[in-house]
Amino acid sequence: MKRIIYTLLGLALMAGTACKKELGKLPENAKVDGNTIIDQRTSEIALNGVYYRFANVDAANNVTDWFEHEVPPAMFAGYMGYGYGELDEENNNYASYSSGGIYWTSSFQLVNAANGVIKGVSLLEDKAFTGNRKKEILAEARFLRAYGHFKILSYFGQWFDLSSPYGALLRDEFVTVAATAKARSSVKDSYDAILADIDDAIANAPSENKAFYATRWAAMALKMRVLMSHGQTADYPVVTALADSIILRSKYALEPQMKDLFYTKGLSSSEVILGVRSQQNQESYYYVLSRQYWPGASSLYTAKKALKDLLANDPRGAWMVGEANPYTDNTFYFLKYIKQGNTPTALSETGYAFRLTEVYLLKAEAIVRAGGSIADARAILKNIMGHAGVTDFSAADNTTTVNEMLKQLYLETSRNLVGEDGQEWMSLLRLPSSLIQELRPTANDKVKYILPIPHAEFLNNPAIGEQNPGYQQ
Repeated sequence: MKRIIYTLLGLALMAGTACKKELGKLPENAKVDGNTIIDQRTSEIALNGVYYRFANVDAANNVTDWFEHEVPPAMFAGYMGYGYGELDEENNNYASYSSGGIYWTSSFQLVNAANGVIKGVSLLEDKAFTGNRKKEILAEARFLRAYGHFKILSYFGQWFDLSSPYGALLRDEFVTVAATAKARSSVKDSYDAILADIDDAIANAPSENKAFYATRWAAMALKMRVLMSHGQTADYPVVTALADSIILRSKYALEPQMKDLFYTKGLSSSEVILGVRSQQNQESYYYVLSRQYWPGASSLYTAKKALKDLLANDPRGAWMVGEANPYTDNTFYFLKYIKQGNTPTALSETGYAFRLTEVYLLKAEAIVRAGGSIADARAILKNIMGHAGVTDFSAADNTTTVNEMLKQLYLETSRNLVGEDGQEWMSLLRLPSSLIQELRPTANDKVKYILPIPHAEFLNNPAIGEQNPGYQQ
């Protein structure tokens, strides 16, 4: 039978699957064609290809590239910067932001790969799979599609306005080069599609999986994020219930000391719900991300004074922020992943998409936004801070109003989750506008909450519609 499997086989190595050398490299066109999925084995291979795209593995050198998750959102929030001179995006000016295309491209590569699996696996008979594996594969693929679409909505759509026509470009079919024309959806329709995929994943994804594969718990955590952005009164009790399900029913537990997660345990930590494992021998490649947190590559990404000040009198400041960077004023070495002067390791190249800490913090935020007990939210906040080694809880103890508590929860989100998967930015934008102006004065217009759609998309997809307001097409 003449069939060519255009799957992304590199991640099979991450799963411990033995592959022939010629099958270990990501094909140049990076596609998962549903027509090549013929049984459970090829379905699993194709699903690994989708995870390969989730990890954003560079086919040229076989290393993961979690840069867009760790660095730009922290720049937007004012906590990180470029070590050799300030960039426009550090002041929320995105008109000429060249890296915006990274989010667009990588997210749609993930969505397209997921669509290929969904298409191919859906066509197979149930008897081709053992047990519930067909439903599980489809659920994992839908989780990954939802994750990609939510990134697009969060960074390129007016996610904060349910009445807006400027939503995500939703793709639910495998796209070839010759079939790319599609209009973007409204914000409401974007949320509906994303939540439908997530609900399927919650119902059908595995409850147990390796830390770099999705579970129903990861889907619950993603739904919490989505509902917090959705931001309707009815959403907050659902967020609280999802948090309780994860906290009370799953295997995950908070790491006793936050530092150990990054410097010792990585994906073996009990609180990692979903992460990204580095590829084989990735740490030896010259241009990897953790090398760029310490001079050793052509780029340098640093902590800014705002992060140093945020962590003043906090035990995390001693290990997360290093010496002053001599190349740019008011920047410091960012040491969350790699100690100052160290060389990269598999651990320093690990990425984190969802941690249990975020689940607790989102629960506390949902309680406050629903008009619940500030004391209950305070208890959650102090619990999380305690696991980071904090002993001075005066700021939390002195908080009595809704806005004050939302601010304290945001500050802890930034201290704890900065440089992981963008929550220091999204959490900021959920605050009342008065607090956003206080904490991030350069984000002084909702135009600056999102990025312009890359110009290339309008050339390749003339049906997409208008550019985001405030930007030139």
